[in-house]
Amino acid sequence: MLKIGLFGVGHLGRIHAKLINTLPERFEFVGFYDPNEVNAQATSQEYKVKRFSNIDELIAAVDCVDIVTPTISHYTIAEKAIKAGKHVFIEKPLTETVDEGYLLKELQEEFGVKVQVGHVERFNPAFKHADPYLNTPLFIESHRLANYNPRGTDVPVVLDLMIHDLDVILSCVHSPVKRISASGVAVVSETPDIANARIEFENGCVANLTASRISLKNMRKTRFFQRDAYISVDFLQKSAEIVKMTSLETEPDPFDIVFDLGEGKPKKKIEIFKPEISDTNAIKEELDSFAQSIENDNDPPVTLNDGLKALEVAHRIMDEVKLSGSLIKENI
Repeated sequence: MLKIGLFGVGHLGRIHAKLINTLPERFEFVGFYDPNEVNAQATSQEYKVKRFSNIDELIAAVDCVDIVTPTISHYTIAEKAIKAGKHVFIEKPLTETVDEGYLLKELQEEFGVKVQVGHVERFNPAFKHADPYLNTPLFIESHRLANYNPRGTDVPVVLDLMIHDLDVILSCVHSPVKRISASGVAVVSETPDIANARIEFENGCVANLTASRISLKNMRKTRFFQRDAYISVDFLQKSAEIVKMTSLETEPDPFDIVFDLGEGKPKKKIEIFKPEISDTNAIKEELDSFAQSIENDNDPPVTLNDGLKALEVAHRIMDEVKLSGSLIKENI
């Protein structure tokens, strides 16, 4: 059993606290650190867990840490933990800057600890069911729309929402990014509240992503198109649909959907598959996988390198958004 300490008990941090307690076979919940008195008192009362007065004291008392603080403090806490030889689970985005991400990578390599980044959609049951069918996507369209919530406006929408889909896409498109174009608009906050990005990969794949935190409806849906297949993943509803075209070798069944490609070309049969998906808690699963990677000495499912790649692309998108905004202002 691993002794774990939690950093940050805001909205998401308290969810982590609750789920750590549901994994007694994996973790001993030693305590937490949070300078916010209201959050700290509520967590101490609800979970009867010790509140530590400083960062170093908590790090010294545990085997691993769970960092769910604002992004600006990710690097400072992770640096201390890694240098102390502690394993680290760190919420997305990995760090505030790309440079900080590379510094953590160097530290991880030096001290040989496990670092897992909290890109939770990798553990969404809909994506887990669809992932085996994702071979070589050539076109991807992603929409992540959310109702306005002031709690998330301290960071750009690209780092708050779009980065989820960036990680998912980078995990299944095994090719370097060739070109990025993007635009965005700050509607109610100081940073863009809605952004669109087009990512072109060297293997020819193109991904279009839209993220908004001022939508009238919630949507988290990604569609993947590849040779002879279409895969749709609804991360919000936790559902998936796989449409495949296969060669028709024999006479079709009366109920088969047949696609005639024209004279002289073989007919294709269309198969539509909607997997039966059980509702699971993705955060609980990622925390469990973090513990297993430590116990079994394996790489975690979402590595520090994965988190760094998503962060790099996110910052490239934000640079393009700034550039497009400057060009618009010049032409007004």
